[in-house]
Amino acid sequence: MRELNKKTHRSNLTKTGKQRRLLMKGAAATVAAGTISGAPMIWAQNIKDITLRQFGTGVSNLNDVADKVKEDLGFTLEMTSLDSDSVTQRAATQPKSFDIADIEYWICKKVWPAGNLQAMDTSRIDNYDKIVGTFRSGKLNPDSVIAQGTAPHSVGFVDGPDGKSFVNEESGWMTLIPTIYNADTLGIRPDLIGRDITSWAELLNPEFKGKASILDISSIGIMDAAMVCEAMGEVTYGDKGNMTRDEIDQTMAIFTEAKKNGQFRAFWKSFDESVNLMSSGEVVIQSMWSPAISAVRSKGIPCVYQPLEEGYRSWGGGLGLSKNLSGLELDAAYEYINWYLSGWVGGYLMRQGYYSAVPETSKNFMSTDEWGYWFEGKPAEGEIVNPQGVVMEQAGAVRDGGSFDERMGKVACWNSVMDENQYMVRKWNEFIAA
Repeated sequence: MRELNKKTHRSNLTKTGKQRRLLMKGAAATVAAGTISGAPMIWAQNIKDITLRQFGTGVSNLNDVADKVKEDLGFTLEMTSLDSDSVTQRAATQPKSFDIADIEYWICKKVWPAGNLQAMDTSRIDNYDKIVGTFRSGKLNPDSVIAQGTAPHSVGFVDGPDGKSFVNEESGWMTLIPTIYNADTLGIRPDLIGRDITSWAELLNPEFKGKASILDISSIGIMDAAMVCEAMGEVTYGDKGNMTRDEIDQTMAIFTEAKKNGQFRAFWKSFDESVNLMSSGEVVIQSMWSPAISAVRSKGIPCVYQPLEEGYRSWGGGLGLSKNLSGLELDAAYEYINWYLSGWVGGYLMRQGYYSAVPETSKNFMSTDEWGYWFEGKPAEGEIVNPQGVVMEQAGAVRDGGSFDERMGKVACWNSVMDENQYMVRKWNEFIAA
């Protein structure tokens, strides 16, 4: 009976949300006719006056999304793009400075204990039941093995509306509503390397001395470093996402030695830096993000997001709500999240090489050829373009790593926050300064 009541509650709220969106779309005509009253009229009259403040990294805080929100929903979304460390600090210390936090799940582990975000009611999320299993049970498919690190589902649910503790099962209350994720690997310049690259260990191959790079974001860079050290057979980790001090020391010692030997051309923090390093040919192998690969390719320069035999380092992000958000603004935030998962944003992000938390709605905003290329791993039948319409691939091209199931089914670890996080950050900074 409890489950039935929960489903009925979700159904009723879903209907209410859909009715409200219909009201929003026809608000001007309806208000003029004076045919609605009460809260819906207040919503319709005031929606254009609402401004929601969102911050996050440049990965998904995109002006095109803010413009589309204004067009489709009527209110204003102000976006601020920061680096990962600044995102973490703001979410943890400045809850009155934002309404929506667009953050990664590993950051949630740092931020949630501060009490600055409110748990979100999944019964208000129209497409909740269509969210991929990775964010709900932790398993992409029933037979999937949950990877090391901070798997999104492990910090995705709390035990109630005022929950302080993470729970491993679907509780009806989420810390973040998942939106975006990917399987990350090394980017390479195949034209300048001239041979197959199959292992993470290649990042420290002396063959690429002075032409390698790793990103300088400690919580992510340490994971790439661990993938490399494990592939080299130098370190055996109990959990790459939660290293002991000894494992951190071993990892950083290997990378510090490589740095002193001149292995690295540079360390990057921003998307643009990684694109410039690869485009110029100064770097031929490095940590990289999917849109950066797309940006290099859009210049007509060969660049591959190389599948590696040890698997991928993965990450996922979602939208969280400030504890100070309430009333009409809170309703608008839920409308925005439901809109986000309804497909347009998913299609946009998929053209950058990312995945939507609700892939099936994204399919409605992509051509059959685009869906085949980006999601199913099929050869392109025609030109493949990025979100801005710039041609990236010609007919016959196949996505690096293949299909969604092939790529997300080979995740070795998730971006993480370790128990020894402070010690790790200190050792990472020593490595960068060495």
